[in-house]
Amino acid sequence: MTPGQLLLRFYHTPIGKMRDSLRHGGPFVVRETERQRREMEITAAAFPALPEFPGRPPVTLHLMTGRRFWYQTVFCLHSFAAAAQTTVRAEIYDDGSIDTNCTAQLTRLGPGVRIHYIGELRAKLDAHLPAARFPVLRERWLNYPNIRKLIDVHLGSVGWKLVIDSDLLFFRRPDFLLNWLAAPNRILHAVDCTESYGYSRPLLQELAGAPIPPLVNVGLCGLRSDALDWEELERWCATLHAREKTTYYLEQALVAMLAARAPCAIAPAADYVTLPSRAEVLIPRAVMHHYVDTAKRWYFRHGWRYITLPGGASSSD
Repeated sequence: MTPGQLLLRFYHTPIGKMRDSLRHGGPFVVRETERQRREMEITAAAFPALPEFPGRPPVTLHLMTGRRFWYQTVFCLHSFAAAAQTTVRAEIYDDGSIDTNCTAQLTRLGPGVRIHYIGELRAKLDAHLPAARFPVLRERWLNYPNIRKLIDVHLGSVGWKLVIDSDLLFFRRPDFLLNWLAAPNRILHAVDCTESYGYSRPLLQELAGAPIPPLVNVGLCGLRSDALDWEELERWCATLHAREKTTYYLEQALVAMLAARAPCAIAPAADYVTLPSRAEVLIPRAVMHHYVDTAKRWYFRHGWRYITLPGGASSSD
């Protein structure tokens, strides 16, 4: 190992893990949070199929998931269906880790759930995004899973689609989302708790050719598949990497640039909360919580316990 690799392995990595542990309450709190996370996973495995609401038009949600997140997907979909009192169809995209157990758990949600496995997604990638023409997008697809929520969902497709993250829970009727799904006509996004694009605003604005909107969050992201210009996205990614390297927030930066060009449907921040506080999680007043960063602690300890199973029983009963 080089001196740099030794320093990374035996100093920077342990220090980073310790800082992260302290941000989430310290090692004993983290251990208890993990215990309750496992309880959430066990509970998700007992959920029945998604409820049907005859006489009401179904809605379709798009989610990426895998072995580490399937149980969050189950809770997210059940909470949406219960809050909306609407039949939910789910298009689920394999993050590359869906195994037989994941398949069994997800297909238990009923015939309205369709899984797009990694083999299918790779074939679509080769057909519509050949590596010779799109080397940067292909490299990012391999090494930056978040961009798959953009590529795998929209590539080679048409029409509007609402992509949501799995670590969302819904507590009240999501009228804003239901209205958009009934008649989508503009890009939809959530509001972030802090602006996280990973790139300088001047560079993003130069590429987009328009002022970049503030606080775009892609936990909720509605786009029209056939409006995406993949050659432009390739150029954007190549330029961003060449001038300011790459970051974890690339997907969010790309959507912010797309959102810069026209008026958007913006989920009201007070109802669709990114990074809910402990007080909000303990007594949910919002329509939806997005449990990012330190809110994961309250998600695994409290949030999921408010979700009602079909038939009226609480998930914590």
